[in-house]
Amino acid sequence: MSESDDGKRIGGRAPLLALAAANPQRGTPAPVAFNRQELTEILQLYGRKVAAGEWRDYAIDHRRDEAVFSVFRRTTEMPLYRIVKEPHLARRQGAYSLVAATGLILKRGHQLANVLRFLDRPLRLVEA
Repeated sequence: MSESDDGKRIGGRAPLLALAAANPQRGTPAPVAFNRQELTEILQLYGRKVAAGEWRDYAIDHRRDEAVFSVFRRTTEMPLYRIVKEPHLARRQGAYSLVAATGLILKRGHQLANVLRFLDRPLRLVEA
C-alpha cells in the first residue's frame, strides 16, 4: 500500500492510481444526464408551476446510474417531486419516473412528456 503526501493511505492504491481509476477515458462510465430536449420539457413545466406559485426551487443531480430533477416548494424542505431518468430501465418499465416525497412512484413511462403530464393536469372539483 502506498501513502499520500500527508501520510494517509488511499484505498490501497497510490494517489495517482486512485485518480486514474476515476478517469472517464479509462472505462468509468459517464454519469447519466438529461439532454437538452428533456431539460426543455421539464423547465417549461417548472416555469408554469413557479408562475402559479406552487413550486419555488429545484435541484439537478447527475449520478452514475440515474439523473434526478428534484422540485421543492421551499428550499429547506424535502423535494415535493423527483423526476428520475434511469436508462437501464428503458426497455422494461420506461426510463422516466415521477416519485413523490414519500418515495411512491406516481407515474412511470417511456416518454418524458407522458410522465410530466401527470403533474400538469388541472384540478377538478369533486362534489359529493
